[in-house]
Amino acid sequence: MLWAALPLPRAPDETPPSSEALRGLATWALQFTPRVAITDEAVVLEVQASTRLFGGRRALHERIAAEAPQLGCSALAWAPTSLAALACARAGLLNGLRQPLPQVLDALPMEALSATAPHRLTLAQLGCRTLGDVRRLPRGGLSRRFGKELLAAFDQAYGLHPEAHDWVRLPETFQARLELMARVEHAPALLFGARRLLLLLCGWLAARNAGVTRFTLRWAHDAMRGRDAGEGGALTVRTAHPMRNAEHLCRLLAEHLARTALQAPVGDLALAADDVLPLEEHSACLLPDPGSDGESLALVLERVAARLGPERVLRPVLAEDHRLEWAQHWQAAAQPLPRRRTAPPDCAQPTFVLPEPLRLALRNHRPIYQGPLLLLAGPHRVEGGWWHPVDAAPPQDSHHVVRDYWVALSEPAGLLWVFQERLAGDDIAWYLHGSFA
Repeated sequence: MLWAALPLPRAPDETPPSSEALRGLATWALQFTPRVAITDEAVVLEVQASTRLFGGRRALHERIAAEAPQLGCSALAWAPTSLAALACARAGLLNGLRQPLPQVLDALPMEALSATAPHRLTLAQLGCRTLGDVRRLPRGGLSRRFGKELLAAFDQAYGLHPEAHDWVRLPETFQARLELMARVEHAPALLFGARRLLLLLCGWLAARNAGVTRFTLRWAHDAMRGRDAGEGGALTVRTAHPMRNAEHLCRLLAEHLARTALQAPVGDLALAADDVLPLEEHSACLLPDPGSDGESLALVLERVAARLGPERVLRPVLAEDHRLEWAQHWQAAAQPLPRRRTAPPDCAQPTFVLPEPLRLALRNHRPIYQGPLLLLAGPHRVEGGWWHPVDAAPPQDSHHVVRDYWVALSEPAGLLWVFQERLAGDDIAWYLHGSFA
């Protein structure tokens, strides 16, 4: 398992972070994985199944580390369990995966695990300074004196017992609120706090695979406002297409705020997504899709062939031939396709074909390949090629083919495509030519 922990710092007066701030951070984290939970004033993410989607652990770490500080996160850490990741984050250790988990946690201070908070004074009097000191105490005495909760937390942090989390659910609508650290008197200065709300919005949109076409920023005036100032104001921003790019949305909002005048100092901001539409992702394929509005595949191949040379851009072409070696050939992509239709084969054809038939061993006149073969269907007779000149034949085979093909079953290898050469005289041989998916 791979867990990431994003703790929110306490206020200078030791006030814990608000539940609204934790829910907003958890909603933003849902764009990376559906397994997001809130625990011990932090947001934890189980991202083992998401690393490949985001290009690996390093790319995922860079993505989270680039945006999480803008949402108020004080640290980021990785570990095999959620409590271990949170303990590493509190201790300032980024990577808890380089060493075995017991070695990593034993060296951390006792304050890194929240379960020790009610008993830290007593544990310190016993001489405990690190989590390893607490873990080395007798389990029976630890459970009787401090309760089962402390022992269960240690077992979960060290990966000895499974963790249970209440996963955060993605809300159907987006509404977020932010209390500003200082009163703002000019509208352009609201962008600093609004940017944080827009990052939360883009995370929510990414989790829903959607984009926004209209959102509204509302602000509340300070309580010491004038009588004619009103309670607050609002600003609605529209986009031409569904959008979830935070930088683009910030630029649009900045243009609107530059033309807005505040009637009184502002203390609170609120952001709401009004119109949300599914976002159609564009194909990341190197070549254009057949039904796309862009350049067609034929034009792309012609341009690439002109750059690299016609002999280096080839396409497969089917031929009207029942012999597998001649049923397909390669030709230059710039050449036109032949104007003939190839009739579908009247028997099952293998999915994978060997470049050269493999001669099989015999046991009691029966072919074997990873065990004895059971002939299921056949024979399918293929004969022809006398019209080909000798120099046009593959070097490993004759141009004249006289074969009986069978569909054979091998318990370890599955369905196989084998043949026996006819008119071979006393040298009766079996060959493996392909396999079925």
